[in-house]
Formats: sequence, C-alpha cells, structure tokens
Amino acid sequence: MAASSTGSCRAPPDCLPMLLRISVTAIAALALSACQAQSDEQQTRRVAFDEANRALLRPIDPPDTAEARWIVDENGQAIHFGNEGAAPLMTLDCRLGDGPAQMRIVRHTTARPGQGALFPVIGNGLRSRFLVDAALVGDEWRWEGTVPASDPMLDVFTGPRQLTATLPGGGMLEIAGSRVPGEFITWCRAGGDVMQAEAEEQAGDAGEPGASPNAAAPARPVN
Repeated sequence: MAASSTGSCRAPPDCLPMLLRISVTAIAALALSACQAQSDEQQTRRVAFDEANRALLRPIDPPDTAEARWIVDENGQAIHFGNEGAAPLMTLDCRLGDGPAQMRIVRHTTARPGQGALFPVIGNGLRSRFLVDAALVGDEWRWEGTVPASDPMLDVFTGPRQLTATLPGGGMLEIAGSRVPGEFITWCRAGGDVMQAEAEEQAGDAGEPGASPNAAAPARPVN
C-alpha cells in the first residue's frame, strides 16, 4: 500500500526512507547538542583559565618597605630583605661548595609555573638585570635565579645607596641604602672565609692595647 498524501506510511517497506530521514535528523541533533555542550564546557574552562592568568599578571601594589631592612639568616649564608616579623620580600643566598661560590637571588612574590622573567635592580650608579625563573620551594612559588658570586651584576648591591628592584607584575621594591648586602657579597665572593677570620681577629684583639674597635667587619652584618 502506497504512502498517503500526508506523508505518513501504512506499511513497513514504505516507511523505511522516512525512518532513515528521522534517524539521521535525530543523530545530527544529538551530535550537535553534544558538540554544543562540549564547546560550552571548553569555553567555561577557558574563561576560568584566562581569569586565573589575568589575576597572576595583574600588577600588585608595591609593598610598604618604609621600615624594612636586611636581616641575616640563622645559618649565616643568606640575607633577607623585609619587614620584621613578616615573610621576606627578597633574599640573597650564598651557595658555597667545592666549586666557585654562587649567589641565588630570590624575589618572594607570586610566580607563574614554567615562566621566566628579567628582574632589574637599579642603584649605586648601576643597572643589573637578573634572569629569574618560577620555582616551587616547599609550598611557595617564587622567582629565583643564580649567578656566580663573581658576576659584576652583583656590584649593584655593593654600594651604600638606595636600590629599586622591579619584577614585572610583582611590584617594585624600594630598598633603603645599607652596607649589609655589600659586606655579604664580599664575604660570599671570598668563599665565606674572610669575614669569619676578621671576626675571630676582632674577638682575639678585644681588650688588647692599641686594638681598633673598627678593625674588623662583623661575621653577621647588621643594618
């Protein structure tokens, strides 16, 4: 029996083309719906990821360093710049070993995993740019880079004048003039021996006639 003029069918053989069309249409609709759902999910993830990136890239307000100073680490092989009782903002870490001494420069601020940056430090008539990378130390993501202690770029720290240290997206540090970093770098470049020897001499000369009270630098420099 042939299909009626309304397009409906009354016998299975006559319905096959229509059923096929309906099936193809349904499959296409389901596929389109699945693709749309997947696209929406990808868009949601992309927006969340972009927002997270924007949060990391958004410049932060410069930290208040009016009362900040350099503090010697308990192990005597690093100095930290920051406010007393708070987490450090910047660290110089002398790495002594069998080879030439190394200096690690650390900027304690939000870092992006797998990223690198240039960390300019300006002062004492010099402008140094340290290459730093994001590093995970304990539960802290931070920026750090290592150079030989003999690297002339470290001379920016050796003068007594004010410094500025700016990390893109991490704010600018204003560091008051101090002789601490210069003494520390001198100590590190000498392999950690000279200042200790001077301290021992100072202790040995204490109370002796003619001994100068300013003859030696302290083993643990203070501001």
